[in-house]
Amino acid sequence: GVGVMGIKQRRRREKEQRRRQILDAARALLFKKGLNAISINQIARRAELAVGTIYFYFRSKEEIFAALQEEGLTLLHEEVRSALPPEADPADRLHAMAQAYLRFSREHKNYFDVINYFLSATDVMFTPEIKQQIDEHGKRILMVVQEALQDGVAQGRFGAIDARRHALLFWGILHGLIPFQKMQDTLLADDAFPALY
Repeated sequence: GVGVMGIKQRRRREKEQRRRQILDAARALLFKKGLNAISINQIARRAELAVGTIYFYFRSKEEIFAALQEEGLTLLHEEVRSALPPEADPADRLHAMAQAYLRFSREHKNYFDVINYFLSATDVMFTPEIKQQIDEHGKRILMVVQEALQDGVAQGRFGAIDARRHALLFWGILHGLIPFQKMQDTLLADDAFPALY
């Protein structure tokens, strides 16, 4: 028969699978209806799970969307970190991060869209605890940028800038430019987007 370990593993797999089902259903609904128009009931229906099952994994719909947002930010942090050339010059590191974010927006469009939704939606209500949790994930990414800027200042490569403020500016500009890819053939001439970005 199946050993205890086998059963444990299967249970873990099933739990992970259910959690995925819930998050995928929530993500699909998010883009269709917006956060406030979604109920746990709708998520349950779409995931084909009982409402009680959902509450077994998450306490509220906010917690579900926070989990989606954190997943995206964690993935982004990993991608940005692993894109960094070791011992590289601070300017090269910034360049590599920018390219990593652009790649992330294309290869993980669903997560990029979730991050974008929460950055631009004005009416999202998270509890202070959840908000702080999400902010921590965002700060980790900004720290990678900030470290590169600080190194550049220390090495005399960059002027005496406020690294924290410029990390935010750097990220904000990248994020703001990404949607302009869609205008490649209209507003932007032939190969302007990569150069602009």
